[in-house]
Amino acid sequence: MRTISQRMAIAFALVWLTGLAVIAAPRDAKAGSGAAIDAAVDDTLGEFYWKVRGGKEMVARAAGVLVFPKIYKAGVWIGGEYGEGALRRRGRTVDYYNTISASFGFQLGAQARSVVIVFMTQDALNSFQNVDGWKVGVDGSVAIIDVGAGASLDSNQIAAPIVGYVFDGKGLMYNLTLEGTKISRITPR
Repeated sequence: MRTISQRMAIAFALVWLTGLAVIAAPRDAKAGSGAAIDAAVDDTLGEFYWKVRGGKEMVARAAGVLVFPKIYKAGVWIGGEYGEGALRRRGRTVDYYNTISASFGFQLGAQARSVVIVFMTQDALNSFQNVDGWKVGVDGSVAIIDVGAGASLDSNQIAAPIVGYVFDGKGLMYNLTLEGTKISRITPR
């Protein structure tokens, strides 16, 4: 008969192995179809433009925009995130990407969020595209922008070469970071 501490150790090991399997899975293993990703990106950009006044003009002026329509996060002590999206230049998809990250510490539950990363300069976009497995905070920094309710965005005031917006169904989310997130190119079905 196993003690409670032995059962907790087994449960922890199973959760840890599951998280490791998700992180180590081949990048193409879960890739959705290009058409499905593109449709979700269109919807997410529409929502972004509606929620962030000036967002459409900023994206039009940017070198490129990377959109992850849904990033799913779940965890029990060890957490993981996964999402698929597309990089667009001048309104056209040029590549598909996934995002993966892991976290440790007290956590319990699941959530989904959308992420829009805007490359304001061509140098920033080139730097991103030239690295396979780009890591936020290592290969480049993303300045998370929060816009208060009813506020308008002035892209002329943004000095960072890469800016990000994180939102859920209720609106823009604050005090979040993308640090430690790995973004890799994928081949959709």
